[in-house]
Amino acid sequence: MANTEFTNLNADELREYMHSHQENEYQLIDVRQHNEYQAGHIAGARLLPLGELSARLSELPVNRDVIFY
Repeated sequence: MANTEFTNLNADELREYMHSHQENEYQLIDVRQHNEYQAGHIAGARLLPLGELSARLSELPVNRDVIFY
Protein backbone atom coordinates (compact mmCIF):
# COMPACT_ATOMS: atom_id res chain seq x y z
CA MET A 1 0.00 0.00 0.00
CA ALA A 2 2.75 2.42 -0.89
CA ASN A 3 1.78 5.87 -2.09
CA THR A 4 -1.17 5.98 0.29
CA GLU A 5 -2.63 9.43 0.74
CA PHE A 6 -5.51 10.41 2.99
CA THR A 7 -7.77 13.44 2.68
CA ASN A 8 -10.66 14.37 4.94
CA LEU A 9 -13.80 15.54 3.15
CA ASN A 10 -16.90 17.16 4.54
CA ALA A 11 -20.34 16.32 3.11
CA ASP A 12 -20.26 19.13 0.54
CA GLU A 13 -16.78 18.15 -0.63
CA LEU A 14 -17.87 14.53 -1.00
CA ARG A 15 -20.88 15.58 -3.09
CA GLU A 16 -18.61 17.66 -5.32
CA TYR A 17 -16.12 14.79 -5.63
CA MET A 18 -18.89 12.36 -6.60
CA HIS A 19 -20.30 14.86 -9.08
CA SER A 20 -16.94 15.45 -10.75
CA HIS A 21 -15.84 11.79 -10.94
CA GLN A 22 -17.34 8.74 -12.59
CA GLU A 23 -18.47 5.93 -10.28
CA ASN A 24 -15.83 3.56 -11.67
CA GLU A 25 -13.10 5.94 -10.42
CA TYR A 26 -13.86 5.43 -6.73
CA GLN A 27 -15.38 3.01 -4.22
CA LEU A 28 -17.52 4.17 -1.33
CA ILE A 29 -17.09 2.08 1.82
CA ASP A 30 -19.70 2.34 4.58
CA VAL A 31 -17.97 1.36 7.84
CA ARG A 32 -21.10 1.30 9.99
CA GLN A 33 -22.90 -1.80 11.23
CA HIS A 34 -25.23 -3.90 9.07
CA ASN A 35 -28.43 -2.52 10.62
CA GLU A 36 -27.24 1.07 10.08
CA TYR A 37 -26.39 0.30 6.45
CA GLN A 38 -29.81 -1.32 5.92
CA ALA A 39 -31.51 1.78 7.38
CA GLY A 40 -29.93 3.90 4.65
CA HIS A 41 -26.67 4.41 2.80
CA ILE A 42 -25.19 6.32 -0.11
CA ALA A 43 -26.07 4.66 -3.41
CA GLY A 44 -23.22 2.47 -4.62
CA ALA A 45 -21.62 2.17 -1.19
CA ARG A 46 -20.31 -1.18 -0.06
CA LEU A 47 -20.68 -2.30 3.54
CA LEU A 48 -17.44 -3.11 5.35
CA PRO A 49 -17.94 -2.62 9.09
CA LEU A 50 -15.06 -0.87 10.83
CA GLY A 51 -14.44 -3.84 13.12
CA GLU A 52 -13.80 -6.04 10.07
CA LEU A 53 -11.72 -3.56 8.09
CA SER A 54 -8.23 -4.70 9.06
CA ALA A 55 -9.05 -8.35 8.27
CA ARG A 56 -10.57 -7.44 4.90
CA LEU A 57 -8.11 -4.87 3.52
CA SER A 58 -7.32 -7.16 0.60
CA GLU A 59 -10.89 -6.65 -0.65
CA LEU A 60 -10.33 -2.94 -1.26
CA PRO A 61 -9.59 -1.82 -4.82
CA VAL A 62 -6.03 -0.69 -5.49
CA ASN A 63 -6.73 1.11 -8.76
CA ARG A 64 -9.42 3.51 -7.50
CA ASP A 65 -9.87 6.07 -4.77
CA VAL A 66 -11.46 4.52 -1.69
CA ILE A 67 -13.79 6.74 0.32
CA PHE A 68 -14.72 5.63 3.83
CA TYR A 69 -17.68 7.00 5.71
